[in-house]
Amino acid sequence: MSRNPASPPTEDPAEPRAGTGTGSGSAVESPVTVPGTPTDAVLTHGLKQRHLSMIALGGVIGAGLFVGSGTGIAAAGPSIVVAYAISGLLVMLVMRMLGEMSAANPASGSFSVHAERAIGPWAGFAVGWAFWVLLCVAVGLEGIGAAKIVTGWLPGTPEWAWVALFMVVFLGTNLASVKKFGEFEFWFATLKVVAITLFLVLGVLAILGLLPGTDAPGTSNLRGEGGFLPNGGEGLVIGLLASVFAYGGLETVTIAAAESENPVRGVAKAVRTAMWRIALFYVGSMAVVVTLVPWDDPQIVKVGPFYATLNHLGIGGAAQIMNVVVLVALLSAMNANIYGSSRMACSLVARGQGPRRLGRISSGVPRNAVLASSVFGFLCVLLSYWRPDDVFPWLLNMIGAVILVVWIFIAVSQLILRGRLQREAPEKLVVRMWFFPVLTLVALLAMAGIFVLMLRQPGTRDQLVASGALTAVLIVAGVVRQRRAAAVTG
Repeated sequence: MSRNPASPPTEDPAEPRAGTGTGSGSAVESPVTVPGTPTDAVLTHGLKQRHLSMIALGGVIGAGLFVGSGTGIAAAGPSIVVAYAISGLLVMLVMRMLGEMSAANPASGSFSVHAERAIGPWAGFAVGWAFWVLLCVAVGLEGIGAAKIVTGWLPGTPEWAWVALFMVVFLGTNLASVKKFGEFEFWFATLKVVAITLFLVLGVLAILGLLPGTDAPGTSNLRGEGGFLPNGGEGLVIGLLASVFAYGGLETVTIAAAESENPVRGVAKAVRTAMWRIALFYVGSMAVVVTLVPWDDPQIVKVGPFYATLNHLGIGGAAQIMNVVVLVALLSAMNANIYGSSRMACSLVARGQGPRRLGRISSGVPRNAVLASSVFGFLCVLLSYWRPDDVFPWLLNMIGAVILVVWIFIAVSQLILRGRLQREAPEKLVVRMWFFPVLTLVALLAMAGIFVLMLRQPGTRDQLVASGALTAVLIVAGVVRQRRAAAVTG
């Protein structure tokens, strides 16, 4: 049952407080409050387990899967299945690490709080604000993508007007209450899950030759022109890089968990079920596509692999079906990213890492943070119209590799905090990283390898450099802030 937003949430004495650290210098963030605000101005526990489950599920299924995977298939051919499996394993390790820390200390700042506790305030500052910028820019990109779909249905209507409408709608849902956000995301995720489940069912029936009007393709497309690796190892590398960034979005569930009825149980359950979701939705759908459709079919890149597959199966209205699904995916991502960015900003302010005004909470909602995140997102939309040739591409490059930076901070934080928890509060290890510390170190090596691969590819080199510059600026700013704070208190 949801608690009254005007009252501070009560806690089970046996349940660890969100953000309660072990060891010195830990970042405490439960309930989230901001100095100078009323003591009852706290984030509420308005999300139910069904909300969390669908937020985690919906975070896996995005436009990157429905549309962006076409580029990876064109480069890697049938071996895209291997690329998604490899990157999926890495994401599982990252989510397991994040789940361990978030179940032990749920916090709306998630990995930013963990980085601050493990490494220092400068780390929490850098990774938190980098992620905030990533989500805000993503809100603008998703708004543009959704508007393009709608203007395709209603030609002559201005794209900016649709972006503005979407912004207003999701601004409203996020300003209202966390429960409203959860309900919107629940139904968005439900539609995406139903769509991809139907796709997989149809695909498997077609592969088995059980779908009326289709013949079983066998392995002909997997052994087609060029074989399983038509472009060799280089094509597999390009597919791997494309697949890594398609998994972004899973992190939101650990942010949302802090506002759920039972944060520890909620995040533990969501993380534990991440493995089969990744295997089923990403790897499974890629296997269906490359089995049914020749990898070099131009439709895969032009209109997307899911549309190409439905069209190949003779499903009437395939284009419009996929347009609706992609639109839902984009709108869901907009809603989730406004939520995630606002909570990250609120968490940073609560820890003295940002402008105090942004953290002001009213009726359980950080409304100033929601407004600021939405305004920044809409500014990105305007930049796409005003400066499409220089500023906007630079902005996109700047966030291109931020998710990898976040994952590295997660791995380093878990490596440090696991030792503290084992010594000081082993009962908090509700979720445990597998084969610690071996798999944590393997994940870090894999991320370093991805950085090397990005440097080798002209298409991703600029992204890595720009994201590195953003991270470096934020780290310097965080170190300066930390030293100033130490000088004042010392």
